[in-house]
Amino acid sequence: MQKSRESGFLFCNMCSTMLVLKSSKYAECPLCKTTRLAQEIIGKDISYVVSDEDIRRELGISLFGEKTQEDTELPKIKKACEKCQHPELVYTTRQTRSADEGQTTYYTCPNCGHRFTEG
Repeated sequence: MQKSRESGFLFCNMCSTMLVLKSSKYAECPLCKTTRLAQEIIGKDISYVVSDEDIRRELGISLFGEKTQEDTELPKIKKACEKCQHPELVYTTRQTRSADEGQTTYYTCPNCGHRFTEG
């Protein structure tokens, strides 16, 4: 992750493996055996905050409700919009409750953008 590279004093400059403090004088990389002076590491703040956005970005997960596909790629159904009576809606489904209950269907009107759910 990018955050670990910003805390570079804790990681090997050659292979990015976490350093091990071998003595009070130096730290060593367990993989490539590169050493660093312990003065560069001792007393440094080694904590950082990882936000939920960072985790989603790393794992390639989008937020619930974020647009990840164009509306033209979404499945369509012949059902009238509650707001403008447009005859066709695009929809997605999600399992929002326990597995023994039905899934929720999310409808979006391509004409007026009205959104509503069913189930």
